[in-house]
Amino acid sequence: MFKESITKEELTDLPLKWFKGEIVLVDTLEKVKYAAGILSKQAVIGFDTETRPAFKKGVIYNVALLQLSTSKQAFLFRLNKIGLPAEIRDIFANPEIIKPGVAIRDDIKGLKKFKNFKAQGFIELQDHAKELGIQNFSLKKLTAIVLGFRISKSQQLSNWEADSLTEAQQIYAATDAWTALEIFENFSNN
Repeated sequence: MFKESITKEELTDLPLKWFKGEIVLVDTLEKVKYAAGILSKQAVIGFDTETRPAFKKGVIYNVALLQLSTSKQAFLFRLNKIGLPAEIRDIFANPEIIKPGVAIRDDIKGLKKFKNFKAQGFIELQDHAKELGIQNFSLKKLTAIVLGFRISKSQQLSNWEADSLTEAQQIYAATDAWTALEIFENFSNN
């Protein structure tokens, strides 16, 4: 059974972890084919997106980065450079491939601005958390409650449309998608 919530103090005491697998930056159509070839064979893929933060009222940016993760590889798609390729839309439409994430409604809406697709196989981890009596729904708190470690959110408000992503941004982005996968696996085993 999981705790309902976690305090800031409890969170601070947990060990800090991050994705330690291979991070693949996907910024060409050639790399899309490689990534899609691997991802289309998975049963479950961790899912997340990043959007450049807007610090002015009324300014909204498009999704800049899509993260899809297996337990060993995280693929970071630079959507601001390559758009949303058909191979990825096919994965999104495949109900056989489970794609868990946190607060995914807005992510999916943002992705559909590139090109519409039928979203199938997506799992909202917050819904599972509610069913299990968990009351803290952020990815950071769900990770702490379910997996027993903390993740850094220090890159959250960085520029996801930058010409090149820093190593810190890449690790942050990969970690978010990977923890969604890990939380889903943990929920499935409980």
